[in-house]
Amino acid sequence: MVWESTFESVASKQSHAQQQSLWLSRRHSLSGLQTPSIMMVGPRMGMSTFSADRGGPPLTTSSTSSSVFPAYVPSSPQRKSGSGDVSPEIHEDMEDLFVEIRKELQGRDPELCKVAEYYFDGQGKAIRPMIAIIMARAVNAHLQGSSQSFLLPQQKKLALVTEMIHTATLVHDDVIDRSNKRRGKPSVNALFGERRTIVGGDYVLAKAGAMVARLNSDEVTEILAQVLEDLVHGEFMQMDSSGDNSERFAHYIGKTFNKTASLMAYSCKGVAILGGSDDTLAEKAFQYGKHLGIAFQLVDDLLDFVSSTAEMGKPVAADLQLGLATAPVLFAAQKFPELNPLIERRFSEPEDVAKALELVKKSDGLEETKILAQRYCSEAVRYANFLKPSLYRDDLVLLTEKVVNRTK
Repeated sequence: MVWESTFESVASKQSHAQQQSLWLSRRHSLSGLQTPSIMMVGPRMGMSTFSADRGGPPLTTSSTSSSVFPAYVPSSPQRKSGSGDVSPEIHEDMEDLFVEIRKELQGRDPELCKVAEYYFDGQGKAIRPMIAIIMARAVNAHLQGSSQSFLLPQQKKLALVTEMIHTATLVHDDVIDRSNKRRGKPSVNALFGERRTIVGGDYVLAKAGAMVARLNSDEVTEILAQVLEDLVHGEFMQMDSSGDNSERFAHYIGKTFNKTASLMAYSCKGVAILGGSDDTLAEKAFQYGKHLGIAFQLVDDLLDFVSSTAEMGKPVAADLQLGLATAPVLFAAQKFPELNPLIERRFSEPEDVAKALELVKKSDGLEETKILAQRYCSEAVRYANFLKPSLYRDDLVLLTEKVVNRTK
């Protein structure tokens, strides 16, 4: 089945420890996922079990429940599973995020700074620095044996770097895709032109690199360089639509890791390293970020088909219009093989986008994409459970719920 070959293929490429973490076994093939509800529970329910040596208590996951992870027991009696917001300290850590980034971007050329600062207006989700900050506090609490912790200045700087790298990729993506809008306003390339926009994105990356150098950690410098390499590889992978459906799905997951999850995974690992973690704990942090990142992109690709232009800040089915076959399309192609030639020609003929949109909505592609995102989130929670109980470990779990249930 598609999922089996996909996860076996990706496992061999992404991390030395990932092979043992890819838990989508042959028992979870597509043939068993035709209902909107999936369960991963402990022995009492007689289904798939996470043993003690795999870390943490059994998880329960159901797309029909109000909480994606109702079996998770919060560390604090004041914190309810599925409750709406992260710890107040996280908001305090985040409140001056864009101000600090704009300070870092100051330079000799006011026009260049204006281009570079354009997307740092506080309108983005800032999910990447939030993930890094929460992981940093969770790791620090784990190492201190405390339910609360502080945030190291170096960890905060790395969180800023994650947002800068992400935003630089958006700047370059808008040039590549010739986008006219982002986040409901004119895109940076529409305002400043392609040449200035490319230079502006390069400038943001250069400033981010300088900040990484000031962290004085060779290991963190190396993993952030790996992120940049992954981003470039991911962009090239996105240009390729060859292969059969099984190969395309493996290709899609690999591309998703490179373009989205790599930054989240390595930033989680980076803040763990800066906090003094050993290799084992740093790897758990990496795995949390990787699985959350892939889930995040799966939901993003799902929302491309169901959210309005006003909600997403971009046209509905924007990926199809760019010639991209994402998870909903690839799942739909299993039921409607007539999608395959459309995928191969990147939806380039006049009626291709409308036809693909129609077939996706007729299929179970959207539902199956949501289920797959839930499974990745469940695995992220399993890795969070390697940390000692704290408010911030609760926040890591809460993030997985927010990711899988978001509407924009």
